[in-house]
Amino acid sequence: MYHRKLPLLSILIPLYNEEEFVGHLLDRVLNAPYPEGVDIEIVIVDDCSRDASVEIVRNLAAKHPGKIRLIQHQQNTGKGGAIHTAIAAATGDYCLIQDADLEYDPKDYPRLLRPLLDGRADAVFGSRFLTSEERRVLYFWHAQANFVLTLMANVVADLNLTDMETCYKVVRTPLLKSIPLRNKRFGLEPELTIKLAQRAARIYEVPISYNGRTYAEGKKIGLKDAFEAVWTIGKFALWKDIYTHSGGQTLDALTAAPRFNSWMAETVKPYLGETVLEIGAGIGNLTQTLAPKRRRYIATDIDEEHLARLSNRFSHRPTLEVRRCDLANTRDFQGLEHSVDTVVCLNVLEHVKDDIAGLKNIHASLKPGGRAVILVPHDQKIFGTLDTALGHFRRYSHGELTERLRNNGFEVERILEFNRISRYPWWITGQVFKSKDLSGFQMKVFDRFVWLWRKLDNVLPWPPVSIIAIAKKA
Repeated sequence: MYHRKLPLLSILIPLYNEEEFVGHLLDRVLNAPYPEGVDIEIVIVDDCSRDASVEIVRNLAAKHPGKIRLIQHQQNTGKGGAIHTAIAAATGDYCLIQDADLEYDPKDYPRLLRPLLDGRADAVFGSRFLTSEERRVLYFWHAQANFVLTLMANVVADLNLTDMETCYKVVRTPLLKSIPLRNKRFGLEPELTIKLAQRAARIYEVPISYNGRTYAEGKKIGLKDAFEAVWTIGKFALWKDIYTHSGGQTLDALTAAPRFNSWMAETVKPYLGETVLEIGAGIGNLTQTLAPKRRRYIATDIDEEHLARLSNRFSHRPTLEVRRCDLANTRDFQGLEHSVDTVVCLNVLEHVKDDIAGLKNIHASLKPGGRAVILVPHDQKIFGTLDTALGHFRRYSHGELTERLRNNGFEVERILEFNRISRYPWWITGQVFKSKDLSGFQMKVFDRFVWLWRKLDNVLPWPPVSIIAIAKKA
């Protein structure tokens, strides 16, 4: 399976008027019992403190060069805004959010990190309400508000968390950086929770100790923040906003179209053998249909988050392997030479600037007589902003695709035409409205009528959106 090692942990600390506690907190962070081999960086974002907090941090940073970085905001944005800045500055493999007071104890770091280091989790939440060694008993109504907000977030995210509002959230940095976070106050907690769930992240909870403070001792969260959290939960229940790039949004929208994915998979499935290499599996929308009952199935991609999601999604399949593979990079195909009887390459070749190199790599990985199944977008006339946002270099004609295959050692058995119904919607979306992504709502509506589109596909009088080459290694 696909896992990354952890050389560095980024500890993100939003800071606002904590002169009484921040020095003691940093001492605890620096002396926490980290797992062997784990190095740390501490990223502190001061959100316009009006006390001596910044001076204390500067003095400690001078004593620990290379360990502590201080970033100062020019205006107050709120806890969420400070965390946004810290995430952008983080360079570690994992990010751990730590408040600047002493409510949460860095001695719990090993417990929080264990599921991540083992490769079992994408995110770990530290729960104040699971059985732990100790927690300070405080406000009843505050606990009930936490319970209600956690319940609401669980309903929206389809989770069974016990403590959504916990400060201690540790997330793989590439995943965290790929999620757009909008809320700049305490509403960040439910927003991040819901978006992690929508990204199908593997979330674990572990018990932590908790030494909560009273409002007299400086506690900042209040009733206004509870209402903001409710608003945030409702907002992201209706708005699925989980990728920082539009191409990812489109991929996720396709997840909401299982009938369309089944149509594509069933179209190519008759041409697949027992050992299959899938190039550009993405998040596995087609893999889930094509992989079952294969003797060996290798799902590949170049995006770290896609690889992590593939590993998560198909961890129960012993015959399925996940590995990084760039279609145009011959080195990524080392060990795959003459190893499979089928290469499936759906909506990938158009993403490669040097598509000839890609075809040569496909040819090299096939056994003699093996078959390539290659789906590409058709007709340069409808190339538009959707293509650009998705990273397409080109769209192909029948003749262009056939010629490229024959010049690189393939016999073209047939060219299939696929999905005529979407031609004009694609052209209107990409050339008239200049849109850069497909929405989940659009795909859900389209998907409901796939039964009709399949019946119409062979009788519509215009060219298709895609063509599929079935080619044998000569």
